[in-house]
Amino acid sequence: MRLVPRTMSTQHPDNASMPDWIRSDSIEGEDEVREAFLSYSSYGTQEVMWDSEGKDVDLHVVRKLLSSFPGYFKEHVIGRDIFLTYRIPNPRIEGAERKVFAETLESISTSFDVAERFYGKPVPAVFEVILPFTTSSAEIISVAKYYEKVVVGKENIELEGGLPIGELVGEVNPKSIEVIPLVEDKDSLLRIREVVGGYVKAVRPKYIRVFVARSDPAMNYGLIPALILAKWALRELQKIDVQVFPIVGVGSAPFRGNLRPSRIESALKEYEGFHTFTVQSSFKYDNPEIVVREAPEIVVREAVKRINESEPHPMEWEDARSIVEIYVERYQREVEALANAINHVAPYVPKRRARKLHVGLFGYSRSNGKVTLPRAITFVGSLYSLGIPPEVLGLYSLSKLREDQWDVLKEVYLNMIDDLRDSLRFADPGAPKRLASIGVNDEVRKLLEEDMRFAEDVLNVKVGGNDYESRTHALLSQMVSISLEVGRADEIKRNILEMAKLRGFLG
Repeated sequence: MRLVPRTMSTQHPDNASMPDWIRSDSIEGEDEVREAFLSYSSYGTQEVMWDSEGKDVDLHVVRKLLSSFPGYFKEHVIGRDIFLTYRIPNPRIEGAERKVFAETLESISTSFDVAERFYGKPVPAVFEVILPFTTSSAEIISVAKYYEKVVVGKENIELEGGLPIGELVGEVNPKSIEVIPLVEDKDSLLRIREVVGGYVKAVRPKYIRVFVARSDPAMNYGLIPALILAKWALRELQKIDVQVFPIVGVGSAPFRGNLRPSRIESALKEYEGFHTFTVQSSFKYDNPEIVVREAPEIVVREAVKRINESEPHPMEWEDARSIVEIYVERYQREVEALANAINHVAPYVPKRRARKLHVGLFGYSRSNGKVTLPRAITFVGSLYSLGIPPEVLGLYSLSKLREDQWDVLKEVYLNMIDDLRDSLRFADPGAPKRLASIGVNDEVRKLLEEDMRFAEDVLNVKVGGNDYESRTHALLSQMVSISLEVGRADEIKRNILEMAKLRGFLG
């Protein structure tokens, strides 16, 4: 059996601080190639996700890695010891990116040829792709078959005069690829066994990797539903009649998974059944190797090593799906009312990657209209900047739970109280009242105050903190609100960035 990575470095732009080898405020172009190398060599991640979805990407990355760092890659064979995995656009969702989808799959054979010349033997440098927004087995099958029938199959097509294309461009390898479905929406996560199982029955793979989203479900359905959906998906994947290696897409913000060097042990316990963990930008760049707050003995490299050396264990939980709908109704009501405020702040949140406008799951439809939201990281950063961590939204809905539902929730969400304490120390109890200045009505402000009171009175989670970081964060959120009223753009941007550095993540 091949090595299946435990850690996957990604390009999620959730970092407040920039690495010292970057001179600008954004990581792009050649810097991303260097970043991929450092993810392997400096941080010890076993896999790098090379993202073709939502931004321009260099499809000659394998050539550049091997030519720029030959010594390292001679010792660490790409495709055997360490891995590069493309995230491709979903052509069904992102119509404008369909040619990028085709171009990315075509580049896989070029990477094979480059690696073969470098190593002196056949090496599949890239043989896996991640398909975002997967909602059916047909989508997974279509990507695998497109590669086999179009990318590989063209070598046998004869041109005029009887010359096969393969004699012009050479043999196309690898002959097949593995498709990793990335499942992101509630309905697909709830029926993930059907989505993945249909592909398994049709293709009969020896194993399959499945990527369970954590950020977008949180943005669309709330903190607690996102965790429940991830664990329901894991529970269902364990029932599929083939070996499944689940990936969980966790970020540094509690809302997006709370995976940070200082939270390694609790995250490994929370997501124990998952095989692969994403190591996002904030994990790498907001935790200096010399000192990590709250855990000085842990450095980023050691934290990655801890994940790599840990062992996943099959897990079983009670069915918590009934809690999801109870929570989602209130959460979406609040987000819909806050959408204008979020979109008002979003342009001032720093952009750490050159990314295109995202379409699809970054908003949700309601019977009375449609709400458009920024990407998940900006969504989180905007709410924190207003003094209202997204983790607090919808909490009062838990007051409707029966005693047996509370028991299930405690069993399923092991770190709920710790996650809420990590986030709500950066909440400002006075923030709801200030929202009036940016058009949020009294009804919604009262809902937010209810959520905060529930956190304190029922969950025993204090809203706001007394430490330096928490108090300064609250003060800066007040300054952001004042600056928004008078349009002081530079001050807004500066204070939002300072707040992000205080909490250790952008969004």
